[in-house]
Amino acid sequence: MKKDLHKYIKNYLDYCRYQKRLDEKTLKAYRIDLGQFAAQIALTDIADITPIVLENYIAYLHGNYKPKTVKRKIASLKALFHYLEYKEVIERNPFSKLQIKFREPSILPKTIPLHTVEQFLSAIYSQYRNAKTDYQKKTALRDAAVIELLFSTGMRISELCSLAGSDVNLYDRTILIYGKGAKERRIQIGNDDVISILETYREQFRAEIQDCGYFFTNLSGRPLSDQSVRRMIQKYCALASIELHITPHMFRHTFATSLLEADVDIRYIQEMLGHSSINITEIYTHVATAKQRDILTTKHPRKDFKIFDS
Repeated sequence: MKKDLHKYIKNYLDYCRYQKRLDEKTLKAYRIDLGQFAAQIALTDIADITPIVLENYIAYLHGNYKPKTVKRKIASLKALFHYLEYKEVIERNPFSKLQIKFREPSILPKTIPLHTVEQFLSAIYSQYRNAKTDYQKKTALRDAAVIELLFSTGMRISELCSLAGSDVNLYDRTILIYGKGAKERRIQIGNDDVISILETYREQFRAEIQDCGYFFTNLSGRPLSDQSVRRMIQKYCALASIELHITPHMFRHTFATSLLEADVDIRYIQEMLGHSSINITEIYTHVATAKQRDILTTKHPRKDFKIFDS
């Protein structure tokens, strides 16, 4: 009896949505990856999918995508076949005969030089002070609050955009963050200027926050989107004549690297970033090593020695 691949992919996606309760972003990635697999192999019966078919498909992925993307697409596929085995749709998982190993290139996180962060924030506060209309002033106030919070806490852009009004306790100076895998963490805001701008923002946007329930909103009272934040960053880069391409995630990288360079224990940084494993946080030690090299090249007194042969 034929076991239709497309039907079981749909069943698996329903299982992920209703049983595993995966978020929409993950479901979308699974849908794309599995749909691509079904289209590429041009087979409809699951029984025809052998280790050779999988090997050929993985070779196709390696020829067309970056290692990180290939790794994700293979993981999506493995999860499907694990489900089919679990549901006894297949007797033997074709992945069990495959050994898949490939090395991802080590990509260091891109940070923003601290003088550039200062320049960027100065551009926002200048817009705020010199705004000619209430609309411009309110927009710049919101933008300052967004960037100050990204840089002060190292939170992800998705975490910032999903902050509820009730998650921000400015009296206690704490932010409750819901991270990946529905993990909660609470992070302190240590800077008085950041607290001040957040208090001013909340007062000015009180009605919008109450209407939509989210802490960051646009001026129409709808939740702020990550795309809006990206556009806002591009706007202030242009105003400040900053040529570096800055993304929201670079504020997170800069937060972590700056703390590491200030000798903060990496386990505290792991907790603040909401990393499940210290291994993830350790990528920042490579950036700190690069900084160390720069310090020893430019600051060590040996560079000023003048030694001549007698």
